[in-house]
Amino acid sequence: LGEKPKKAELLLHGSFAATGRGHGTDRALAAGLLGMKPDDERIPESFQIAAKEQMDIQVGTVALRNVHPNTVLLKVEGVSGRRLEVVASSVGGGKVKICRLDGIETNFSGDRPTLVVHNIDRPGHVAAVTALLAARGVNIATMQLYRDTRGGYAVMVLECDQPIPADSLASLAEMDGILKITYLNLDKEEEKNAG
Repeated sequence: LGEKPKKAELLLHGSFAATGRGHGTDRALAAGLLGMKPDDERIPESFQIAAKEQMDIQVGTVALRNVHPNTVLLKVEGVSGRRLEVVASSVGGGKVKICRLDGIETNFSGDRPTLVVHNIDRPGHVAAVTALLAARGVNIATMQLYRDTRGGYAVMVLECDQPIPADSLASLAEMDGILKITYLNLDKEEEKNAG
């Protein structure tokens, strides 16, 4: 999202829907929205802390298709009105899989520094992004491409071997045809809107 959430809807699916509140899944998700780490002692009070910070968090259930039983649909709105919709699954061993991002099917974990580029599907965008990263000494470990239609909305997901410098993120956000970039790192998260 790239900013503090002001509103979130946590829709639990499958096993999460059946046992999520009893096992604390809802509190853990709320804690994540607050920026807490997994070992934070305040997690049990995450809903109270969110309320104090004027963050409206609603919890419900949803039936999704073709996803892991431990899945959540997150609908988040930031303080500026920016919105993000994520479908993510807890696949065991502390691992998470991002299945859908803003309506586009994906498949990544975020274990490595991850760059998500939202762009218009045009020739040259992939080459421009990868060339910029190569010029800055950033090695791409995995890369996935998704689009809704030819010439329409597209997403690149690049998991990298090292962090991406802030000036590189700014350069990427300014490229023609790039709508938004989101950078996910274990310790840091940034988002840049193009234009």
